[in-house]
Amino acid sequence: MQSSVIKTMILVSALFAITWTPAYIDYLVYNVDPKLAMPEIGFYTSVFIGNIYTCVNPFIYATKFEPVKRVLIRMIPCKKTTQPVDSIALT
Repeated sequence: MQSSVIKTMILVSALFAITWTPAYIDYLVYNVDPKLAMPEIGFYTSVFIGNIYTCVNPFIYATKFEPVKRVLIRMIPCKKTTQPVDSIALT
């Protein structure tokens, strides 16, 4: 379990760094010299990519941790449960 937690945290941290780096670099460049910054559409695109992290993050946890999977499955109201049929009861 501990190994799974570590791998998940590395994945979450790497994804955060990858998705938010363009926006932070643009912010840094803008503060150093505003003439060198990305055009406005580039800034909004980089922020949008960063916000994708917020949408993907819950799915990472949902697929990596068994306790989270169980809670999410219980939250689905229309799931069908199948139970084995007892062959002796049918005869």
